[in-house]
Amino acid sequence: MTSHDAVNFVRKIFNTRKVGHGGTLDPAATGILPVAVGQATKFIEYLANCDKTYRAEILFGIETDSGDVTGKILREENFLMPNIDELNAATKNFLGNIEQRPPKFSAIKINGRKAYDLARKNIEFEMPRRTVTINRFEILRVDENFVTTEIDCSKGTYIRSLAVDFGESLNIPATLKSLKRVRVGNFFIENAVTIDELKIDAEKFLTPIDICIDFEKFHLASHRVKAFMNGLPTDVKAADKLVKVYAEKIFLGIGKIKNGELRSEKILV
Repeated sequence: MTSHDAVNFVRKIFNTRKVGHGGTLDPAATGILPVAVGQATKFIEYLANCDKTYRAEILFGIETDSGDVTGKILREENFLMPNIDELNAATKNFLGNIEQRPPKFSAIKINGRKAYDLARKNIEFEMPRRTVTINRFEILRVDENFVTTEIDCSKGTYIRSLAVDFGESLNIPATLKSLKRVRVGNFFIENAVTIDELKIDAEKFLTPIDICIDFEKFHLASHRVKAFMNGLPTDVKAADKLVKVYAEKIFLGIGKIKNGELRSEKILV
């Protein structure tokens, strides 16, 4: 099931076209997919920008054209499996802000065309490098020819690229064996809903929009509600940031504080 398939399923369950998801999963990946229904679709961008956690198995000794085991094998090598100390030392090279080159088999657009379409047609092109953030890169288990890892990372991180680069840092070809997304922002896989559960009682699993967004709360005076909803500024004493705006405990939407003024970014109507 692709991310798009999941959205179509939820559309049928709730009988509405207004459904969106918070970050595409590769077709070969599994895990959590936050899905927004109705007015919540307006706020989905704040979920897509959240940090994420992945559980990834990295297979050593093989290089593929896609960066995972679904691709064509380009190279195979015999190797000596690094010990846990060597593996842990290598992970430290990838912490913080790093540059990575996304795989050519990805949905990133190159001159208006998706990279994987160009790659499938054997058209030569170069993928631009991008800066991403890795907050945690932990080795959970070491097997004969692969490791199981858990990675906390920013939006836009390609774990396939990380797997390949990790192998290169150890002078061993590597590719992604499996990938499972276990967290998106405040959504954790332990609380996720299966398709079968959703079929039985979909309404039971709906979550209020504001609970899903990880911004600070800002309580607006009731006499400024109309101004906020109309996009007018309200003077505030706070640092520049995005906030969840409430009036009398009612969620109004997302506000942006800049230069001592609060204005609406997205409102709930």
